[in-house]
Amino acid sequence: MKIYVPLDSVAVALGADELAHNIATQAAARGIDVTIVRNGSHGMVWLEPLVEVEADQGRIGYGPVSPDQAADLLDGKLPSLGAVADIPFMARQTRLTFARCGIVDPLDVADYQAHGGLAGLRRALGMSQSEIVDEVTKSGLRGRGGAGFPTGIKWKTVSEAQADQKYIVCNADEGDSGTFADRMIMEGDPLSLIEGMAIAGVGVGATRGYVYLRSEYPVAIRVMRAAVDAARQAGVLGRGILGSDRDFDMEIRVGAGAYVCGEETSLLNSLEGKRGIVRAKPPLPALEGFLGRPTVVNNVISLASVPVIFEKGADHYASFGVGRSRGTVTLQIAGNVKQGGLFETAFGTTLGEVVNDIAGGTASGRPVKAVQVGGPLGAYMPVSKFDTPMGYEEFDQNGGLIGHAGMVVFDDSADMLKMARFAMEFCAVESCGKCTPCRIGAVRGVETIDRIAQGDSSATELLTDLCETMKDGSLCALGGFTPFPVMSALTHFPDDFATHKEAAE
Repeated sequence: MKIYVPLDSVAVALGADELAHNIATQAAARGIDVTIVRNGSHGMVWLEPLVEVEADQGRIGYGPVSPDQAADLLDGKLPSLGAVADIPFMARQTRLTFARCGIVDPLDVADYQAHGGLAGLRRALGMSQSEIVDEVTKSGLRGRGGAGFPTGIKWKTVSEAQADQKYIVCNADEGDSGTFADRMIMEGDPLSLIEGMAIAGVGVGATRGYVYLRSEYPVAIRVMRAAVDAARQAGVLGRGILGSDRDFDMEIRVGAGAYVCGEETSLLNSLEGKRGIVRAKPPLPALEGFLGRPTVVNNVISLASVPVIFEKGADHYASFGVGRSRGTVTLQIAGNVKQGGLFETAFGTTLGEVVNDIAGGTASGRPVKAVQVGGPLGAYMPVSKFDTPMGYEEFDQNGGLIGHAGMVVFDDSADMLKMARFAMEFCAVESCGKCTPCRIGAVRGVETIDRIAQGDSSATELLTDLCETMKDGSLCALGGFTPFPVMSALTHFPDDFATHKEAAE
């Protein structure tokens, strides 16, 4: 009997390690020969730990399974969910980047290959650098970490740069609230990230790569390090990868938890052993990045999407999406929802569909008031904006940003003045201090919102001016994007600001 028990951080937090131990103990007591596979999560958080038992008809899911239900699982006393792929939340997804997550053993290279892994790298090894860059450009892949910058342009810049050494740096410093896609792929399908980085290295002429991973992800750190070792032993990394004349190797570096190190230049400073503060641009990292060399800096999901582009072809990937947003978006649904988790779908699904249909509305049963999309610096989208399609330009036209595609849902009990204050306070705490608009502006922002809360209506105009200064004058997105949640709260929920004024009077 083969039983799959997730090693994903959410499942572990809910007792998956103890459950795996209890299954092994109970199986031994019953004389049952059991192989326990620690796989990644399928992304349905409300069902974790989601256990699968391999049967004649395929893998049958059970969940959530608590550690004290190990015996009942083995004795067939737990109700089944049927095949996990048939659960409505899974069945309606378009899984490209996450096609193997929850399916494969994360550290088994043979299992990875059996499910299509390394096909993209093998194809890339038969292509020239320009052909590889053209394929990525043709796919329409854009940065999945926030800015949505075309990946092909970044790769082309590094590919054409002249240097004795180039680097691939993966930004795995996933610090936005309500985001967990990077962690899920690193814990559940780390070899896809490794393969994507290797393709990037071959495409731009880089022989060395680094994954900058946040210290708050101990499971991801452990799995990624083990996956790098497994890939190296299998010839996927090192000299002559997969028997070719191309070299590429990589290692895992752990950051100390500063939110600002999610910004690429601050990350590069930290990676070099310096203080994590933002660098002025130019020069761009693509020309003078890590150690002053040309460097591709991409987010985890961007790089993990590269293998499927080369396996299926750029046209196949680009056939999904809307407008200039091609491929799939990995929505991370969190907050006050009935069904939270990861949902991969083609760009174009509306915000209302995600919140009301896919997530099932609020867990509290109260009406939805707002959805913050794009992390703590994302705008609060009101119900009136629920017809907005999930797309970079489409969100921008409606005063929002997709960012890393994290979504936090709030019901009508939320106080949006307090949420606006939190955004300014967050910026003040996390600012690297390099530029005045962010360093001083965020502190003044907290003070100004407190004045509004105390009934000073004249402070509203001051808050608006302050947000304009931060947006236009900050060196990076931390100070530049903080106005999004503040101004969206002020614009769409003015009654919450007026209520505080009336209370003060």
